[in-house]
Amino acid sequence: MSSTSQRILIIEDASLVRLYYRDIIGRAGFEIEEALNGLEALEKLMMRPADLLIVDINMPKMDGLTFLRTLRSQPLPIASIPALMISTEAAPADIAAARAAGANFYLVKPVPPDILLRYVTLLCGPKPA
Repeated sequence: MSSTSQRILIIEDASLVRLYYRDIIGRAGFEIEEALNGLEALEKLMMRPADLLIVDINMPKMDGLTFLRTLRSQPLPIASIPALMISTEAAPADIAAARAAGANFYLVKPVPPDILLRYVTLLCGPKPA
């Protein structure tokens, strides 16, 4: 993996969903790291910031909404990392809560591979060479 690849942190407690994202995004040339919940993600981000966050809502220890609110209260540049929230929650109130917490975009699972890559590229920039 080249040192210039963009790093994406997948914050998701379901192992199959992490595998799905990792396969799609990793094959596109992005560096992937994973966290099982928001608390673990914050710890990882304090050690090494990411270029993009993919965040689930429902997770143990620290859910995605609490994670985003906590992240957005941190000093720059960590507070400004783009976040793509992807959840099974599809009600307008869920989407509004995610945006209020600091999500840049919100997608409802399941997300087709081409749509996932489109949003990753939009938020993270062009795929690494």
